[in-house]
Amino acid sequence: MVDRTTSEDEDASVLRRLGYAQVLYREMGGFSNFAISFTIISVLAGCLTSYYLAFQYGGPVAITWGWLLVGVFCVLVAMAMGEIASAMPTAGALYFWASKLGGPAWGWFTGWFNLVGQIAVTAAIDYGAAVFTTALLNLWFPDLVGTDTGAVFTTYTVIVALHLALNLLNVNVLARLNTVSAWWHMIGVVVIVGVLVVVPENHQSAAFVFGETINNSGFPDSAYFFVFGIGLLMAQYTITGYDASAHMSEETRQASRTAAIGMVMAVAVSVVFGFALLVAVTFAVPDVQGVLDAGGNAVVYIWTTALGEGLAEFLLFIAVVAQFFCGTASVTSASRMLFAFSRDRAVPGSRLWRKVAANRVPVNAVIAICVLAWALMIPTLANGIVGYAVGTSIAVIGLYIAFALPIVLRIRAGASFEHGAWSLGRHYRWIAPLSVGWIAVVCVLFLLPISPNGIPGAAEFSWESVNYAPLTVGGALVLFGGWYLVSARHWFTGPVREIEEPVEP
Repeated sequence: MVDRTTSEDEDASVLRRLGYAQVLYREMGGFSNFAISFTIISVLAGCLTSYYLAFQYGGPVAITWGWLLVGVFCVLVAMAMGEIASAMPTAGALYFWASKLGGPAWGWFTGWFNLVGQIAVTAAIDYGAAVFTTALLNLWFPDLVGTDTGAVFTTYTVIVALHLALNLLNVNVLARLNTVSAWWHMIGVVVIVGVLVVVPENHQSAAFVFGETINNSGFPDSAYFFVFGIGLLMAQYTITGYDASAHMSEETRQASRTAAIGMVMAVAVSVVFGFALLVAVTFAVPDVQGVLDAGGNAVVYIWTTALGEGLAEFLLFIAVVAQFFCGTASVTSASRMLFAFSRDRAVPGSRLWRKVAANRVPVNAVIAICVLAWALMIPTLANGIVGYAVGTSIAVIGLYIAFALPIVLRIRAGASFEHGAWSLGRHYRWIAPLSVGWIAVVCVLFLLPISPNGIPGAAEFSWESVNYAPLTVGGALVLFGGWYLVSARHWFTGPVREIEEPVEP
């Protein structure tokens, strides 16, 4: 067993070699590092809050087989990223890797897409939690709490404020919260699955759960495979944020090995627990039309109808607590990314965002992430479902573009890549290209219209059904690309070494 002091010295030495001093507390162990990614993935958040997307776009086939399809590829992506994280365990993670492997321009675009994705996924997580929390409060206090978009946004605002407050606490408190969260998620899934198996008087058939197709998109049935692709957003959105293990590297012991393993295991364990949860929920579907009509409250409808209000409230409570943990962890990860990016002077006002409080928490970065995430969901006041769906699309596209760029550079590096404690060996030759190919497919899918009425020039054009993710992502690309060409390329040099490793005589 490695002595803790020796381990901390080795971690600090690796960080010095990469150019940084040990500023953040290194308090996380292996399980805590796994727990933060597992918590952000949160099958009790993503699977449940976006269940309606897969149900309408593809049906049970998109929910069950779609989940497994996405899960397999996400494990490969996590493995490809884990190898790079092992070699360069820093809080900057993705953009640091891209900068070192490809140069400042690669790091610049990777960092900004990662930051946009981190903000969007935090917003989507907390808004989804607000939908479920509002539904639970409505069951408890029907005369006081409604379920309209205004009530959901008010709940969302309170949740974001609470996450801000929690993330100002010491990292060891957050590590304990994530440990509790990991167990809450695993035990919670077992409880929910058990209740859904035992209690409902009627269950759907296996043929329905694994073979039923639904197309509620407005596209013709001949375009089912495209509709199925859109439905993959549920699974792909859920299995995001596992780069958190890498962003917490500077606060994790034996980070060169632990961060990589934490990332891969978080995805693999989530795939197993998520599949069990989704199958149980789908078996409990009382009627198809009722679920379609329920929209974003599809799971609430299923539980209330199949179990009655009492048990539905119990399961909702389990899910709401898990979703709250998920949002807390997402703010933690995003704030570390903003801190690290600011440390290298890539963000306007970087001195402010890289400031660390007495308890070694990047307090201003935490505040900035919460404010920006809150603002991103303001459009949901006009159209909650579409706003949330587009928010998830932006999160997936932003994060996965940032995931892909360092993997592309790792492929380009070939045998010259310097391995860390955890390596894929020769397997990177097929794992890395498959990962990049999958990311390209999902990014294209989630930029396409989600309804035929959202195509400009169509006879029944409606702004309410437009997927404005291309405008947001394209706008970000133009903004950050233009900024780099006009200004940043003259002063952004990539990671800024804070200290130099002493040269031996």
